[in-house]
Amino acid sequence: MLPAYIEKTAANPKSNRAPWFVNTAPSYAGVFLWIVFYQTLAQNTIDRASLGVCLAALAVAGVLSYALFYYVPGMLGMKTGLPLYVVGSSTFGTAGGYLMPGLLMGLLQLGWFAVGTATATQFILNAAGSTAGPGSMPYIAIAITWGLVMAYIGVKGIQYVARASMFLNAIPLLMILVVFAQTQGGISLHKPTGDDSLGAFLTIVQTVIGFFATAGAAGVDFGMNSRDANDVKMGGLTGITLAILIAGGLPLLSVAGARALNPAITGFTYEGVISAQGGALAAGMFGLFAIASITPACFCAFIAGNSFSTMIPGVPRMSSTMVGAVVAIALAVTGVANNLVAVFGLVGASFGPICGAMVADYFLSGCEWSGPRQGINWAGYGAWAVGFAVGIQSTYQPAAVLSFVAGLVVYTVLAKAGLQPKVVEKANAAAR
Repeated sequence: MLPAYIEKTAANPKSNRAPWFVNTAPSYAGVFLWIVFYQTLAQNTIDRASLGVCLAALAVAGVLSYALFYYVPGMLGMKTGLPLYVVGSSTFGTAGGYLMPGLLMGLLQLGWFAVGTATATQFILNAAGSTAGPGSMPYIAIAITWGLVMAYIGVKGIQYVARASMFLNAIPLLMILVVFAQTQGGISLHKPTGDDSLGAFLTIVQTVIGFFATAGAAGVDFGMNSRDANDVKMGGLTGITLAILIAGGLPLLSVAGARALNPAITGFTYEGVISAQGGALAAGMFGLFAIASITPACFCAFIAGNSFSTMIPGVPRMSSTMVGAVVAIALAVTGVANNLVAVFGLVGASFGPICGAMVADYFLSGCEWSGPRQGINWAGYGAWAVGFAVGIQSTYQPAAVLSFVAGLVVYTVLAKAGLQPKVVEKANAAAR
């Protein structure tokens, strides 16, 4: 017998699908327009290498994100019409799929929810002219209010947020363009103070892919809304590869230009560049960036709630989501969520090998979905264990890419060694 999360899931029919420029491309572009993506992109990069090297790294990261982390999940979603939780039951098994990618996706979304709560809280305080930080009473009060409200909307009102997402996504894009226009005069004056081009290049690749890893696996869910392979390709090339270059490149150039024009800017964060605008302009920008954070916050809560309610159906969706939100708020108010390097590293290490194992499984199955595999697929779990160990280390970069490669290689070896369980024949017939 199949678990309920597989048995009760129906494929999305072709009639419900739409062109890439309606769903996949704008949705993914919105992910990269979230300020969390480019907030610290210039740190340990533009001071060590030329801007040309940094932009080249963004381009390479965009291609790798598309080719390694998104394309196969997107094709699996398009071919099956099924969500990630079901498709992942091939790589990890019907029982193993409860944890990976099921519950793990929900747990990591709570991590992103914590990051979003911390960022939005700080921006609201900045807009009000307050210097309060994590642990202070104003910070705690705003973080609790923001986190609980966004989690509630993620459960009860996500459809309204989805309708407004196009408008909300336009806000950070406009702000990026405004800041770039005001700082572009200093771009040609920027000079790196160090000489470590390779280190800066690999840091950018790691940062981008670490940020993108969970969204890459979620390509299955985007793909199930695609009509054909062209939708999968064009949605990814524009919404991922091109969006990374624009949403990452313009802020990176802005930080470099701002530092050259204003020597008083000593940091490398995008937040610092906004603060340097001063007065009402800076306050307004912080307020608008906080508003733009509504969409990612609600979607993180929605995806986490969907994960928990699917895998643990005995617990009401609202209850599991709000409990998760409380944990995320605690991470925000203590300052833990502000360490973006650690967050990106953990996400990349967790989902890099999942994507690698899924890619291996896809090609071993003749570029099709094999169907759910019985019990636990130890080839998938072995691939994840080795890949996570590779990805969580910080000595060799880009760790997220290395974890992907490790997952792909280990899954292939273990599958060839016979550690893949049998496919559930009834489900396999239905899938085809």
